Amino acid sequence: MKFLIYSMIAVGIVVMVTNIIRYIRFMLSMNDVLNTSRHHDKIWKQIGLLLLIFFLFGYIVIAIFSKPDIMMASVLFGGSFFVMIVLTLMFHLIASLKENCLDVAEVLISIIENRDPNLNGHSRNVQKITMLFYKYLPNSIQKQINPISLEYAALMHDVGKLGIPEEVLNKPAKLNDEEWAIMKQHPKIGVKFLEPLHNFKDIMPWIEYHHERIDGKGYYSIPEDQIPLAAKIIAIADTYSAITMKRVYKDPKTHETALEIISQVAGTQLDKDLVKIFLTIPQKELAECVPPNLETWIKPEISTQKTESK
Repeated sequence: MKFLIYSMIAVGIVVMVTNIIRYIRFMLSMNDVLNTSRHHDKIWKQIGLLLLIFFLFGYIVIAIFSKPDIMMASVLFGGSFFVMIVLTLMFHLIASLKENCLDVAEVLISIIENRDPNLNGHSRNVQKITMLFYKYLPNSIQKQINPISLEYAALMHDVGKLGIPEEVLNKPAKLNDEEWAIMKQHPKIGVKFLEPLHNFKDIMPWIEYHHERIDGKGYYSIPEDQIPLAAKIIAIADTYSAITMKRVYKDPKTHETALEIISQVAGTQLDKDLVKIFLTIPQKELAECVPPNLETWIKPEISTQKTESK
């Protein structure tokens, strides 16, 4: 009986240690656009961690300094698993909430893009390419960027085009200087649209500067060292999508042509080191990023027509 009692307590201790580790990982992951906590929320999270640690020490003290009976061992054993079940349900609920929020955002972006035949599906394509790209980045880069925040920034990168006049947005020809000046304002307009969403504050520069160039000749002439890393990543995904998508004024180019163009602008328009990583992504995986309703977006033949990207 004594062996059973201490075995149950030992299992309870192991489970509580596991609970604490999971909870700490959960707290560290709560740093994305959907989880920017207010001050009092952070305090409650810290109190929760302290209580878990307190319970763990209680288990240890009882095991070492007390003479627990089977009833006490059962309570400690069951309590540890109860905490594990509650934490698991909480993690699943938050994960489901995040997934649903992203689904709603994708629907909203689709509705916005339907007004422009040149954009329909583009934002979702950039979103999927960006997250595929993220998987190929080394850990040292991944640790600098929250993937959920990156996904939202990629999805919302062109939301400012909602504020661009349709005669400019849908012009079936090259834009003149005045029209181009209007088009170049869409990143700033997008940030204005997102200002009421206080949780998006940290990713707004990623959206605002996704058209900046490494050589400083981007939309707003931002120098390379001031361009956020996430914006550089989205810029590459956006460029690939723009080259391979069909628009009213151009046919899509092939994967091979897109990689050739991206390689040519590495170090001037796009980040050279990031481009090297992007070029390692298999064509099949990039093709799977095309929205389901746009299977013919990427043509198999090589087109020599010059690409105009807005």
